[in-house]
Amino acid sequence: METGIIFDIKEFAVHDGPGIRTTVFLKGYPLRCTWCQNPEGMSTEPQVIHSPAGDRMVGQMFTSRELAGHLNKQVPILKANEGGVSFSGGEPLYQAAFVSEVIEYLEGIHILLDTSGCGSEQDFDLLIDRVNLVYFDLKLMNANLHQRYTGSSNTQILQNLQLLGKKNVPFVIRVPLIPGLTDTRENFVAIAETVRDFDALLRVDLLPYNQAAGAKYEGAGMVYKPKFDEEQLANDDITVFRKMGLDVRVV
Repeated sequence: METGIIFDIKEFAVHDGPGIRTTVFLKGYPLRCTWCQNPEGMSTEPQVIHSPAGDRMVGQMFTSRELAGHLNKQVPILKANEGGVSFSGGEPLYQAAFVSEVIEYLEGIHILLDTSGCGSEQDFDLLIDRVNLVYFDLKLMNANLHQRYTGSSNTQILQNLQLLGKKNVPFVIRVPLIPGLTDTRENFVAIAETVRDFDALLRVDLLPYNQAAGAKYEGAGMVYKPKFDEEQLANDDITVFRKMGLDVRVV
């Protein structure tokens, strides 16, 4: 039986997919985006988070059956509210075998995978064949900029995106609006041109930057270094996407 580590379970979530949902946040994230809002999700190990309210340990181990048992208790209310379970992070692909086994034990509920796409093709394929909906994050299409601001190549991410595009699993592209970086016209055009011909694409969501994103870092013993002007207003002009026939919204 697989064992995994999570850093939060958020119940009655309304922004992590259709209906009312329970969102499982898995620890471990391969990218180091300079704007990351969940620094406690980066490490695969348990860690102590300091705050004025006191210290707390982040990172709880579950077997797949234990986590599924916890989630199955919520299935009736989730179904009654047209919701389900969302797996987010961190990065679920980091613990793909664990997530896959949890899904096998769930009792007929809608499953959403929220992923950066940064993982092996084998792990990505394993999960997308077991879910009902995918939220796929795209940050920077330019390879050099992606390497500079996320600490990693986007080659595997784009390969997994192409794999997703060949499937019949509905998906949403999500773009964090980082001022001067991801919100440029050039990046919008590159994203739109890449995804516009995918039949299973439902829409593009633009996610405004949260200026409180850096508040968690000190408590996690980390330093927030955004490498962009946090005070600059992000560009949320959806014209580029609309001109290419894409359904788009600012969330």
